[in-house]
Amino acid sequence: MEDDSLQTSLKWLHGVLRGKIGHGLDTRVLEGLRVVHAEKGFMRFDLVVPNGVSDVDGNWHVGALASLLDLLGGVAIFSFANRIISSVDFNVSYYSTAKIQEHVEIESKVTANRGKLLHVVVEVKRKGNGEVIAVGKQWMASNKLTVAQLSNL
Repeated sequence: MEDDSLQTSLKWLHGVLRGKIGHGLDTRVLEGLRVVHAEKGFMRFDLVVPNGVSDVDGNWHVGALASLLDLLGGVAIFSFANRIISSVDFNVSYYSTAKIQEHVEIESKVTANRGKLLHVVVEVKRKGNGEVIAVGKQWMASNKLTVAQLSNL
């Protein structure tokens, strides 16, 4: 069953990447994202920052970056808990900017499990030198329904 939550979370992510589910903003923010490694509660991604998430100066827009952190945190938590989740606390620290078309690495890791309350840290680093661009920390609450149960409603 453990693999089911991982596979379901990856299936959801690929659906968003293809524009089949989610909102257009989600697809735009994750455009070009590649899963490098995935296991229960931990994922590593590779991304070339897409043109569609630029601010006026040609940098990665901080709102688009925050959306990416939120989405990838949710994917890691779902892979761990196999539950629908809601953010209850979300904090982003920006350490550097990234230009459009810059290559970055992203890690999303569940760091605490308090039953229905889970914590995830998502870190974005510059590919090559490992300089930290942003870190998102998020507490999420899971409800009692799994995706399988939702499909029966």
